[in-house]
Parts: sequence; structure tokens; C-alpha cells
Amino acid sequence: MRKSIAFASLIATLGLTGCPEDNTADAVQRKQQEALSSEASRQVGMPGITNFTERRMLKKVLELRDQAISTHTYVMNLQGQLFHVCESLGYGLPYSTQFTNPSYIANSYSQGGFAILPQADPNGLFSPASAEGTWVACVDEKKKDYDVIYVEPRIIVSPFKLRSVGEWQLAAPQAEEPKKEFHGMDGGIPR
Repeated sequence: MRKSIAFASLIATLGLTGCPEDNTADAVQRKQQEALSSEASRQVGMPGITNFTERRMLKKVLELRDQAISTHTYVMNLQGQLFHVCESLGYGLPYSTQFTNPSYIANSYSQGGFAILPQADPNGLFSPASAEGTWVACVDEKKKDYDVIYVEPRIIVSPFKLRSVGEWQLAAPQAEEPKKEFHGMDGGIPR
């Protein structure tokens, strides 16, 4: 019995003394920051949030994004003029949105631990962590359906119509009404 107690205390002592102390500048700064944060929390405390207004707003935004609501999509030129892109469905989907988790934990047998690795989307491609483009579901009244377009400039999506100076078109305007065409983000003059 004495031998097993002595062995256990020897292992505990070696375990505690065998670990080198982390005295790097990062470790020292991390400890100092933790001490400052603890003192700040002790002196100031947490904010007295009682209404949770922002949380309620985010909940509503998430619920609206889950609905197939009618919206209007616009692009803006460098002069701040809005051009109507299309009647749309929903609020647009950022290009960098991924269908699956963008990373996974894998065993790192050579390092004796784990590694976080990128995971491909179902199409076998790796989506970027961020991108400027947006997928927009433009409603096609003739087909009673929607088509998805990719828009690279930043967009404004609204559940109600906004005042715009013209239509954003790649094709020539139709004969029934003359419309202004959008000619890129370089500030081209609408025609």
C-alpha cells in the first residue's frame, strides 16, 4: 500500500514539475489581459440589459429570412443613384454562404493531436470565407417562377419599392416604355 501511495505522489510531482512554464511574451500578455478583464468585470459589472431589443430584432430578421416574401432588389452607382434590378424573393443569399460546415476536425496522426481542415461543399468545391457577390432570386412573372442571378456589386433588398432612376438591364429596353440602362459601377451615365 505504501509503495502505491509513494508511486502516485512521485507521478504527481513529476507531472507538476515536468511541465515547463510558459513565459513567452504572449503568455505574459494573456495573463495580464485576463487580470485586467477580471478587474474591469469586478468594478463595472455587466450591462443592465432588460428589454433584449436587439435580440428580438435579430429573431424577427431570421424569421423573415425564412419566409418567401416579395422584395425588390437594387444596385447603386457611384453617384448614389438606385437602379431596380428585379422583383425578388427573399433578401438575397451571400455568395460565401456554405451549405455544409466549412471545416472539420481531423486526426493529426503525425502531430499526435487534431487539426481543423477545410471541408468541401457538396459540389466538391471550397467556398471562400467571404465574397462580395450575392445570389438573388428574381421573380419571372411570365413563368410564375424565379430565376437566380449572381450580382457582384453590393445590393439593397427591400420589402417595399424604393425610388430608383431606372432599370438595371443587360438587354436592350423593350419597346413599350423607354428605360434607363445601368452601365456598371464606374459611374457611367444612365441613358
